[in-house]
Amino acid sequence: MIQRARCVAPYFLLAASVATLLTLTTTRPTPMADALVYRAEGAAAVAGGQDLYGFAVTEWQLPATYPPFAALLFVPTAWLPVPALKAVFLLGNIALTALLVHLSCRLAGLRSTRAAVCAATALALWLEPVFQTVLFGQINLALTCLILWDLGRRPGARGKGVALGVAAGIKLTPAVFIAYLFLTGRRREAAYATAGLTGTVALGALVLPYASVEFWTRRLYETSRVGKAWIVDNQSLQGLVARALHTTEPGLFWAVPAALVATAGLHAAVRLARTPAHGITLTAFTALLVSPISWSHHWVWCVPLLALLWAGGHRRTAWAVAALFTARSMWLLPHQGDLDLRFPWWQQPLASPYSLLGLAVLVAWAQLSASRSSASTIRYA
Repeated sequence: MIQRARCVAPYFLLAASVATLLTLTTTRPTPMADALVYRAEGAAAVAGGQDLYGFAVTEWQLPATYPPFAALLFVPTAWLPVPALKAVFLLGNIALTALLVHLSCRLAGLRSTRAAVCAATALALWLEPVFQTVLFGQINLALTCLILWDLGRRPGARGKGVALGVAAGIKLTPAVFIAYLFLTGRRREAAYATAGLTGTVALGALVLPYASVEFWTRRLYETSRVGKAWIVDNQSLQGLVARALHTTEPGLFWAVPAALVATAGLHAAVRLARTPAHGITLTAFTALLVSPISWSHHWVWCVPLLALLWAGGHRRTAWAVAALFTARSMWLLPHQGDLDLRFPWWQQPLASPYSLLGLAVLVAWAQLSASRSSASTIRYA
């Protein structure tokens, strides 16, 4: 009887978790603002794209910020009624969470049994980045799964890298993985990824020429369109520095550390990572740190990190990291208006938990690799 209960417990846990999530999202107002932006992008693409970067929707007046190719992919969303659109994004992101758990287990070398994936998915849904992705109707989970699937394919697989390039064509930030592939000597995969990215740009220019010219010559450089960099939503290095210095324009105080972190992070991913799995995760965290804006829901890469910690035997650290990504400390602070710029020193770690953790991950992996390298040298001598 006890053994049977243990067998069915993961499935009951997942069912209870999904049921609770569905209850919360159906009984409370769930604007899914990002899904509505995608719907407006799809409608603008259908209309020819002239107004793709001119509209602003929802009560927060959100504009389109992705390349024109993304708008082409969003065209089907324009044909769905809003309730159906929200249902598709809600159920789709729940399914993508399970897929991300499975791909993370594969990345870390863990055995992803059905029961284990169900139990992990039930818990992962309540990690703040995952939960916010579901709540906002975001595409972070889809892009992360696409990248992990492509990079997790066997070496020499046909077209390996193309899917990564397509992901970069949708949301630019994944392009840092192309640099990672090139620096690790995987030139063929880097070439395929570059071709995939180039193909998305060409397709966007062919179908939406006006919007393409506007995006690549103007809108790409208007980072203020994405949002205010200093608010607690932004968990990048720029957000951390802006809040710590109580300024909306950190300038060189952010640019110089960001350049150093980018160099150190890619060096750690390429030279110090023990396995490709570690290199991929270090690259992802480097991108999240140095990007001008990394909203809290962009940090769904916490799931692969937790899988790697668990596989490496760091169980207590994994639970501590999971607690950090569940705590939602930045939302517990008063952050209306410009209060984000008035945090005292002792509230700064609570306002920037993900960026501080990202820096800690880079430092810890570098130190661990250096200590193992020294130990190997001593044993060889």
